[in-house]
Amino acid sequence: MSNSIGIVCGEFHRTEVELMLAFATESALAHGLEVGEVVWVPGSMEAPLAAARLLEQDNIAGVACLGIIEKGETQHGLAMGQAVIKSLIEAQLAFDKPVGLGIIGPGAEPQHIQPRLEPHARAAIAAIAKMLN
Repeated sequence: MSNSIGIVCGEFHRTEVELMLAFATESALAHGLEVGEVVWVPGSMEAPLAAARLLEQDNIAGVACLGIIEKGETQHGLAMGQAVIKSLIEAQLAFDKPVGLGIIGPGAEPQHIQPRLEPHARAAIAAIAKMLN
């Protein structure tokens, strides 16, 4: 099986997610994985479709999704986060390939974001590596 993975990045928080991508790429190399493709999507809501498109490729062994869902004034972020996570789990099961969840939130407040960039990115890659072995 291929050791090439895809990474889906939400660009709504581009500066922070670029940092997450750097941590994820470094972590992938440490786990013996190659980042074969990086796809930027408008936000976390679009991550499941991009992840599914990557997972259907024979040369992609798994996909990490990186992004941030902030806490808003309504329940929109919570509802969206639940739908995104459910869809990513369904894609993982449909394609029988691991999906690493590196989405901070839903419900992240500004002070929650910076300290979680590195651990969420690294955990998403570690989950893929563990499931592939």
